[in-house]
Amino acid sequence: MIKLENVTKRYGNVLALDNVSFEINEGEIVGLLGPNGAGKSTTMNIITGFIEQTSGKVTIDGYDTVKKSQKAKKQIGYMPEGVPLYGDLTVKEFVTYMAELKGVKRKEKQEKVQKALQDAGLENVQNKLTKNLSRGYKQRVSLAGTLVSEPKVIILDEPTVGLDPKQVTEIREVIKRLGKKHTVILSSHILSEVSQICNRVIIINKGKIVAIDTPENLENKVSNKNVIYVTVEDIENKVSKIKDKISGIKEIKLVRENEDKTKQYSIEAEDDTDLRKSIFENFAKESITIFEMKKADTTLEDAFMQLIEKNISTESSNNVENLEKKLLEEEQGGEK
Repeated sequence: MIKLENVTKRYGNVLALDNVSFEINEGEIVGLLGPNGAGKSTTMNIITGFIEQTSGKVTIDGYDTVKKSQKAKKQIGYMPEGVPLYGDLTVKEFVTYMAELKGVKRKEKQEKVQKALQDAGLENVQNKLTKNLSRGYKQRVSLAGTLVSEPKVIILDEPTVGLDPKQVTEIREVIKRLGKKHTVILSSHILSEVSQICNRVIIINKGKIVAIDTPENLENKVSNKNVIYVTVEDIENKVSKIKDKISGIKEIKLVRENEDKTKQYSIEAEDDTDLRKSIFENFAKESITIFEMKKADTTLEDAFMQLIEKNISTESSNNVENLEKKLLEEEQGGEK
């Protein structure tokens, strides 16, 4: 459905995208993640045809976005961040206007407008002015304007930003329903949201692809599979000295000291070793009171941070190697 092949984008001397390649299949909901300035917006703008890549190829449903731009653009509905609406139009008038802009045929217009209103959950407010709506409903109006031409691909840029928890849940359910009929690209800073909605995740940093996988697989790749967090009352710092008394412990680290004078430790065990029973028994013998004990859960946010940090570390190492190589070449050239 969507295919990027060796896509590079330069703004003068600035390299915004560096040889980016990926594919998104029909019917997928894919999350596009990355820190600010990573290249997410540039990627979305290239896919929508708003800007053109410096090199490489993008196809939407088989149409080249440069050679057959009009046909490619017809496959896409784009909801930008910021909810740009005309406040003096009613909800229905705005969606009708979007239908006209998108070239919906006159005989189909009324039917498609009503369907878009229904899909976005706007039937009860269709005659209200958009400026009088809550933030959540304004997001829905923008979404209805995106849906009215029945595009095969929907691109949503921060669709839940600024919404309260109830509105986030409602928009999330709408997006899930859309995924049954459309291919969806979702950009968001709320990683728990991406984890719940998306089939796959594309992580981009400094214009390069860092990872492409399911949220579950990304979480598993960086998961601390055998780490236990223990919150205790430990005035005499006995926990750090108990390692030799419990077989199977690899490492004990103090994570934080809480305001109530309790401390949280992370205890890493050998593979396939369950330390919980031994911890209870030995801590009791040492008069260490346990307030909480839980196994470490890895989230998509943990995976995201570790992958980004790894990417930055690798890039820094490569930069040092390249600098050393350049200095060596200059030194050898000088000797000649």
